Amino acid sequence: MSLSGKTIKNSYVDLLQLDNSNSGVPTSVTAIKDGAGSSTALQISDDNVRILPQNDDTTTALQVRAKGSGNTVLSVDTTNELVSASGNTVNTQYAYFSVVTTHFSSVLADNHYAVPFVNGNNASTSQYINLGTGTDPATSFTTSTDAFKLVPVMWYIADNITIDAVYSLEGADAATGDTTRMHLMSYDFTSGATNCLTNGTLLAHNSDVTNAGYEQPYLSTWTVDSSDVASGKVILATFESDSVNSDYSLSIKVKYHLT
Repeated sequence: MSLSGKTIKNSYVDLLQLDNSNSGVPTSVTAIKDGAGSSTALQISDDNVRILPQNDDTTTALQVRAKGSGNTVLSVDTTNELVSASGNTVNTQYAYFSVVTTHFSSVLADNHYAVPFVNGNNASTSQYINLGTGTDPATSFTTSTDAFKLVPVMWYIADNITIDAVYSLEGADAATGDTTRMHLMSYDFTSGATNCLTNGTLLAHNSDVTNAGYEQPYLSTWTVDSSDVASGKVILATFESDSVNSDYSLSIKVKYHLT
């Protein structure tokens, strides 16, 4: 409603004011209040604007929307302390694990093998970091003479992150394929120790892929099982097949944001 025809007595509570002793816009950030003195989330000065929730943090403390569609262009979430723009967290990033068949050609069935991180491919070898034969990869790993093989498959987490999504592509090199599956694991990392990987946690996995051979590649969208990873940990991606009819090229893409 407008203020037309209303007295100040009957409308002053709805008026916004700065409570600045009739001195106008202040030089320090001051809360905008209603006529009864209750503070809003908006604070201003002659040089600054601040939003400070008064009662509750929310996922929509600040929103900028497009006039025509009403779609949210910018959103500030004070509950989770995140900023999103055009549908993505503003510090969204991507990490990659990948391997080609010539670097991954001597695997055994039903074993979880670590996939190199980014450009960590070694020359062709018949020895890989093996994380066991369980339903999920082993939750710890101890080195003996293979630290040089472990380093290229580890992604060291320097800052706290949240994993938003994981995708993978795979391609076989023979006419007959296998049933394959992949996992993403985090570990506590102890530098200078042989029992360097401990406290493994399953972060994400894909559903089994019934790979029919080299005629076609396959895309998987993974299930995220545990999204938050603390700084100081390492992340490994693994591959397993239930038989060895084919060797595989793999590309795994991890979408995440800093927290």
